[in-house]
Amino acid sequence: MINAADVLRGWKAILAGRTPFLSIEITKECPLTCPGCYAYGTDHLGGDTVLRQVSDFQGQELVDRVIELIDAYRPLHVSFVGGEPLVRFRELEKIFPIVEARGIHIQLVTSAVRPIPAGWSDINRMTIAVSIDGLAPEHDARRKPATYERILKNIEGQRITVHCTITRQMTERSGYLPEFIQFWSSVPNVEKIWMSLFTPQIGENSYEILPRDSRMQVIRELLELRDKFPKLAMPPGVLKALADPPSNPQNCIFAKTTTTVTADLTSRITPCQFGGTPDCTQCGCMASAGLKAVGDVRLPLFGIKAGTIYNASLQVGSVVARMRKLPNAIPNVRGLPKAV
Repeated sequence: MINAADVLRGWKAILAGRTPFLSIEITKECPLTCPGCYAYGTDHLGGDTVLRQVSDFQGQELVDRVIELIDAYRPLHVSFVGGEPLVRFRELEKIFPIVEARGIHIQLVTSAVRPIPAGWSDINRMTIAVSIDGLAPEHDARRKPATYERILKNIEGQRITVHCTITRQMTERSGYLPEFIQFWSSVPNVEKIWMSLFTPQIGENSYEILPRDSRMQVIRELLELRDKFPKLAMPPGVLKALADPPSNPQNCIFAKTTTTVTADLTSRITPCQFGGTPDCTQCGCMASAGLKAVGDVRLPLFGIKAGTIYNASLQVGSVVARMRKLPNAIPNVRGLPKAV
């Protein structure tokens, strides 16, 4: 979760013309075929190309290109997503120490389909977020071969965060969410549990979409469950933000402060990590809600919301970026400028 120090560092980065958060699709490859995966959707890259058709890299070339990318954007926080990042675990073994030495927080988003290397538990500035799609019967059907049995084996010796995206199906059985949270709270290797809500694209009619009344019921339930299960890291401000998400990417602090790059390490994904045209009015992204919660806080010395200062800073930062010819000065960039 983002704390006050992170907010201050992020604010300084924005004023300097940089986006503080960078998300990298480290590979196009994944051994899973999960239904509804937004990364492999036809809308994700905003054109005729889908993720599996993108050129990606391996070996030392991947290591060098990722470090060059990070040095160009100089983020405070970098997420490695996919595809399945553990497909490139050998390259990540080389990348992580370099990133850690630069004082950058690392987040790895994985299905834990293969063992997580033991040494990664020693990286202090790192969050390993394991995606779990509900209780074992539903999860195993969707995410095979990354089954509960395999995940529990592959996270041994690690400190992980469980991340679950709640879908409509999970709301149709009473007690589903408490049972899920209770199970993962009992696993010693789990430090925290994060919950997002399914986010559709505009015009999508998937059954996984939460109707408004179900969405509000889930939020009320999570508010109660966080008192019972300390590992459920869902502050009231975040849950409040999930009930009233930003109406469009222009009002979303997360979308405006995060650069997402696909597996060719040049093409930007816009307007946010979902790509395409996400229905922001039904956004359930925990990261977006977390930054909205930060933006909704009124600063005691100024009497105005932190988001107001962030938005003003973004305007200043965009001018600075253009003047300094930083990578983020060009919206929707298709081709990364050289590091400056």
